[in-house]
Amino acid sequence: MQESTQKKYHVADFAQIEGTSCPCGTARRAFADVEEFPGTLHVTEISETAELHYHRKLTETYYFLECGADARMQLDDEIIPVHAGMSIVIPPGVRHRAIGTMKIINIVFPKFDPEDEWLD
Repeated sequence: MQESTQKKYHVADFAQIEGTSCPCGTARRAFADVEEFPGTLHVTEISETAELHYHRKLTETYYFLECGADARMQLDDEIIPVHAGMSIVIPPGVRHRAIGTMKIINIVFPKFDPEDEWLD
């Protein structure tokens, strides 16, 4: 019997992942190439100039790591305050943007597709 040398786990070191510009700011994205993981994991630094956008297919789950004093989220026509330790599930079709600076973990299902970012 031949022994497999392929590892059964996957590791992402976000310090080694290059940031990519997005409507929110700068995202570092991991696990897009992991076939058995149906999503992607992002660490995103959100800037003051985050744009209102939505996705037709993607569901995003934001977990807030760090937030400025007056951090808020616009979700469709509602604006809610957010703080570190909170989480929000954003289904397809919900227009959203962050207001203020923050750092989040974003869990995206299915895998992130940059073609599914829609601006009004």
